[in-house]
Amino acid sequence: MQRRALALKREGRVIGFVPTMGFLHEGHLSLMRIARERCDLLVASIFVNPAQFGPNEDLEAYPRDFERDQALCEKEGVDILFFPEAGTMYAENPSVWIDEESLSTVLCGAARPGHFRGVCTVVAKLFNLVLPDIAVFGEKDAQQLRIIERMVRDLDFPVKIIRGPIVREADGLAMSSRNKYLSVQERQDALCLRRALETASELYRNGERQADALLGAMLEIIEAVPSAEVDYLEIVDDGTLQPIVNVDNGALIALAVRMGSTRLIDNEGLENV
Repeated sequence: MQRRALALKREGRVIGFVPTMGFLHEGHLSLMRIARERCDLLVASIFVNPAQFGPNEDLEAYPRDFERDQALCEKEGVDILFFPEAGTMYAENPSVWIDEESLSTVLCGAARPGHFRGVCTVVAKLFNLVLPDIAVFGEKDAQQLRIIERMVRDLDFPVKIIRGPIVREADGLAMSSRNKYLSVQERQDALCLRRALETASELYRNGERQADALLGAMLEIIEAVPSAEVDYLEIVDDGTLQPIVNVDNGALIALAVRMGSTRLIDNEGLENV
């Protein structure tokens, strides 16, 4: 992959990149379309990264369907599909990792210690192998996106990060590979996440600026669903991801909720309402 990328760079080709863990859905495909418009050659990767899964998380159960993913990539005009094995991505006894020490300490980082160390390290490795000029990451993983932007800034990666909007199902549920895990009832119950975000947005539009009031209204909606268990529900500064008390333009609502055994995340930027 790296030799191929170096040859393309020497030819002056602009390389676009979309890293994924596979089991592709419309959200991933939308990122590929964004990249396709901005590059000469599009690379997508499929790699279920063991370093970002905790000991009690769903690495082995994570859904995989390579042949389906390959067909979808071909349809979207992906030029190179990079699908390494863990044994080739990581040395036998790796001892160098990338830690982000600010944005990664809250939200999903607080609930999943070591997760973003695994994310940063594998994304840095993928950047070194694919050598992209641009890379597209989705807004659904808002914290991950901001951490990658910070890593690129602080470590001087020559990559332009482009944000891709959240893609939702017709009923509002954010698309996720983990939606496959939901039972029929849990899939219906999961709509409480979107209802909660919409309620907070409406209150904000109507002038409410106290985070406690917005969070309280959201919590009431989610706790009314028996199968829902809140992991976190926060309103944070979009730049620092630290909790805020008085909500103003630029705030981000971020939540993680377990529906049965499935952990779902979603978010909404209040500057957009």
